[in-house]
Amino acid sequence: MAEHTNRTGKVYFIGAGPGDPELITVKGRNLIRAADLVLYAGSLVPGLLVAEAKKTAQVLDSSPLHLEELHRLMRDCALRGGLVARVHSGDPGLYGAVREQMELLEADGIACAVVPGISAAFAAAAAAKVSLTRPEEVQSLVFTRLAGRTPMPDGQKVADYAGHGGSLAVYLSAGMDTLAAELRSGGLAGDTAILIAHKVSLPEEKLVWTDLDGLEETLANCAFDAQTLFLVLPGEQERKKTGPEKRRKARSCLYDANFQHGKRKKTG
Repeated sequence: MAEHTNRTGKVYFIGAGPGDPELITVKGRNLIRAADLVLYAGSLVPGLLVAEAKKTAQVLDSSPLHLEELHRLMRDCALRGGLVARVHSGDPGLYGAVREQMELLEADGIACAVVPGISAAFAAAAAAKVSLTRPEEVQSLVFTRLAGRTPMPDGQKVADYAGHGGSLAVYLSAGMDTLAAELRSGGLAGDTAILIAHKVSLPEEKLVWTDLDGLEETLANCAFDAQTLFLVLPGEQERKKTGPEKRRKARSCLYDANFQHGKRKKTG
C-alpha cells in the first residue's frame, strides 16, 4: 500500500471518442497532458491519443491488466498526490466497465470524475451524413448489443426493440451470426436500412449500407471483425427513395417560419 501524502490525487475517466485523435474533448486532452499516470485501453484507443502525455508520466496499456491490477496502479498514484487519466474508448458511460473501477476508488477515499466522449454511434451517423432521429418518423434511439459471454437481461434483447420503430445502435456484436434473426423476430421490415460502420473515424474506416434482407450476405462478404457498429435506421431507406418535396413535409418545427417560440416570432 502506498503511503498517504497530505494531498490525495484524483482519477479522471476520460472518453477518448471513436478513435480519431481529434475527436477527443479539449478537457480530456488537457488532462492527459497533465496526468502522472495514463492508463489507456490499447486494444481500442490508438496510441496517438495518449502521445501528448508529459515525459515524466507513466503511460500503460490497460488491455492485459485485470481490475485489481488497474485499481492498484490508480490508487497508488492518487495516494502519492498524482493525477490519473484513465482513458476509455468512446464514452466511459457506455459499455465502459467504469462503475466497478469507481466503486473501488471511492472505497479507498479517492476522488474521481468522468469526462464524456463521442460514442461510435454518433461518429458513424456523422460519417454517413444521417440523422438518428427524424420528425414525425423516428424520435427514439436505443443502444444495445447481442448476447455473448455477457448475457442480455430479459426484455432487453435486440428482438425486444426491433419492432418499436426507433433507431438502434448495436454494439459489440461483430462476428455473431444472430443479428438478422433477432431483428426479424422482433418484427423489423426486410427493407429497413442498416449501416455497418467498421473502425469509424480511423484511417481504415469502412461504411457499408444494406438492409435487413441483405444483412447476412453483406456480412459474409465484408467479414468485419471487432470495432464494428450497426445502425438500424427505420425510414432511412424510404427517405432516400423519395424526392425533396416529400422530405420537406417532415421537417422539424424548430426552424419553421410558422413556429413561434421564446426567441422568435412567426414570420411565415
